[in-house]
Amino acid sequence: MAQNKPEILAKAKAWLTDIFDENTQKKINHLIENDPKELEESFYKNAAFGTGGMRGIMGVGTNRINKYTLGKNTQGLSNLLKTEFKGEKLKVAIAYDCRNNSKELAQMVAEVFSANEIEVYLFSELRPTPELSFAVKHLDCHAGIVLTASHNPPEYNGYKVYWQDGGQLVPPQDTKLVDIINKLEYNEVNFKAKPEFIHKIDSEVDKAFQEASVENGSFNTSASAKDDLKIVFTSLHGTACKTNPQILEKAGYKNVFLVEEQKEPNGNFPTVKSPNPEEPEALKIALDLAEEKNADIVIGTDPDGDRLGVAVRDLNGKMILLNGNQTMLIMTWFLLEKHKEQNKLSKNSFVASTIVSTPMLKNITESYGAQYHEVLTGFKWIAKLIKDNPELDFVGGGEESFGYMVGDFVRDKDAATATLLACEIAAQMKANVSSFYEQLLQLYTEHGLYREELTSLVKKGIEGEAEIKQMLVDLRENPWKEIDGEKVVLIEDYHTSKAKNLQERIEEEINIPKSNVLIYYTENGTKIAARPSGTEPKIKFYFSVNSQLDKVEDFDTENAKLADKIQRIKNELQLG
Repeated sequence: MAQNKPEILAKAKAWLTDIFDENTQKKINHLIENDPKELEESFYKNAAFGTGGMRGIMGVGTNRINKYTLGKNTQGLSNLLKTEFKGEKLKVAIAYDCRNNSKELAQMVAEVFSANEIEVYLFSELRPTPELSFAVKHLDCHAGIVLTASHNPPEYNGYKVYWQDGGQLVPPQDTKLVDIINKLEYNEVNFKAKPEFIHKIDSEVDKAFQEASVENGSFNTSASAKDDLKIVFTSLHGTACKTNPQILEKAGYKNVFLVEEQKEPNGNFPTVKSPNPEEPEALKIALDLAEEKNADIVIGTDPDGDRLGVAVRDLNGKMILLNGNQTMLIMTWFLLEKHKEQNKLSKNSFVASTIVSTPMLKNITESYGAQYHEVLTGFKWIAKLIKDNPELDFVGGGEESFGYMVGDFVRDKDAATATLLACEIAAQMKANVSSFYEQLLQLYTEHGLYREELTSLVKKGIEGEAEIKQMLVDLRENPWKEIDGEKVVLIEDYHTSKAKNLQERIEEEINIPKSNVLIYYTENGTKIAARPSGTEPKIKFYFSVNSQLDKVEDFDTENAKLADKIQRIKNELQLG
C-alpha cells in the first residue's frame, strides 16, 4: 500500500484535535489507515475561491466542502463585514439549493454569523440563486450567501458570496476576504449560535421577487399569443420549481407542462447523468414530453436556477437545443428592439457579455447604437460594470454558458426572468407567423453567421491540476502561428494584460482584471480562447468561426461548413 506523505499526514493530524467533531476525526483516521490517495486529495491544498465562489467535493479536509472550511469562510466574512461597515447593524441573507447537505450547511453558516452578532435572514426552504441576489438588495443586507455547486455532479457543494449591491464578491473585497480567511485558524471560528439573530424568510421575498421578474420580463404580449404557446419546463430536480412555474402563471401563461419525473428537488439528480441544461441528454425527458404535447418551446434550468437551456423547433419542426450564445443573441436583440420601440434606447444604454462569448453580440448591440462592454467570464464582472457605471442603463447581458440577466434588479444570471423572456419571444414570434428559430436565422443574415463550440478537457486531482497549468504554459511559450491555414494576427493574454498584434508588431494593454486566459484571433476572424475552469477540474477551449449568410435557406449548408472548419481546427490542434 502507498504511504502517506509526511506533509499531508501532518496536515491531517492537525484535524485530530477537539476542535473537530468525533465523526470528522473518525473519517480522517480511516483515510490515514486505508486511503493515502484520498487523504492527499483532501489535504494537499486549501479549497479556493474561483469564478463562481468556492466549489468542491464534500468530505473531510482542507480541500473539501465541510462544516469547518465553510465555517472558516463565514468567520472570515464576518470579520470583513465588521471592518468594511464599522458601527453599522450588519445583516446577511442566506439561501441554499437542492444539493445534499445544503440545508444543514446553510444552517451552520447562519449560526456562525449569529455567533458574531450579525442579523441573518435565512430562507426557510430551498430557493434559487437569483432570488438570493434579489433578497440582498430587497432586505437591505450587507452581504449574502448561497449554498450551491450549480451544475456540478452530486458529490459537490459550494459557497457563493454576494455583496450589498446583490452582485458576487469582486475586487477589492474578494482579495481582502481571501487574505482574512487564509490567516484564520480553525479554533478562531465561532460556532456558538445566538438564535435570536436568525430570522426565517419565505413568502414575502418570494412575492416581491416574482413580481419583479414579471415586471422586468414582460413585453406586452397579447393574451391570445400567450394562450397559443405551449411550454415544457423542467427544473432538473433543482430549485427553480419554487419560482419559474409561478412566474409564468403570474405572467399569464397557461399551457405550461412540467416534467413530473424531475420536478421534485433531489440532490442525487436520479434521472440525469449531469444536471446541466447545456447538455442535450439532460433535457431528453423534457424533449420527449414536448413531442407528446406538441410544445413550441422547452426550458430547463440547473440545480440553483441561475442558468437555462432553451430548445425550440427548427424550420422542419424538429425540436433542437440552442447553445448559450444563440439564446443570448435572440434575447439581446429582443430587448434592444423593445427598448427602441419604447424610446428607452440612448447613447447610455449598454449590453454586456464575456471575452469567451460570441463576437456577434457586439455586432447586434452596436447596430442599435447601444454600447457593448466585455468582461471576464462570470456574471460578477457584469454586476461590477453596473455598479461602477451608475450613469449607464443596463439593457441585458449574458455569457455562452447558458446564463442571462434581464435588467439590473438581479445582479447575477437569472434563469427565472430569462425563462419568462424566452416565452415572451416565442409567443410574439409565433403570433407574427414566425418563430424563435426563424428570428435567429434572420439575425445571421443581417449580422454574419457565427458558430461557436466548446471543448472541455477534464483533468481531475493533483495531477490534473498540474497538467492544466502546463498546457497554458506551453500555449504561452509556443503560441500557435497558424490555424486552419489562417495566420494568427492577434494574441490576447489576460494573465499578463497584454494584447500582441502580430501584423503591426505592437503590444497594447488590456484594461480589465488579470485572469489566466489566452485568446487567439486569425486574419479571417476565427477566435479560439483557452482558460481553466474556475469551478471544475477542466481546461476549456472556446471556438468561434464565421462566414456570410445571404439568405435563410442557405443556413444548413453554411452552418455545416463552419462545423467542419471547427472540427478541422480541433484535429489540427489535437483538442478532440
